[in-house]
Amino acid sequence: MGKLIYEGTVKVDFDDRTLAHIQLVIGTKLRRGEPFHFTWRDDASIGDGRTTIWVHPQCALVYKFYGSRKPQLNPAWIDALAYTANSPSGLYLVPEPAMPAAHPENEPDLVG
Repeated sequence: MGKLIYEGTVKVDFDDRTLAHIQLVIGTKLRRGEPFHFTWRDDASIGDGRTTIWVHPQCALVYKFYGSRKPQLNPAWIDALAYTANSPSGLYLVPEPAMPAAHPENEPDLVG
């Protein structure tokens, strides 16, 4: 389980795999100087509502991963999350789509 900490006060838990995808999307937006909203559902233990933060290039973000290995990234999920981040409502979590299938023409020829 990882943690996103915003401005030192807002702290939210995400599993490491989800957090790695969120980090990539947020980093891409911020490198481009594109501020946006990020919304997530709160855990039932804190009221089961939702929280929205304004993410901008000057905000302080900390990504705390508790696992030692980097998770494999799913390009289709990155695209889906980036699509929401570029919408008027901003970034929000969507279910992870299936990993794209490997293309046989890109596989090395192990025969012969």
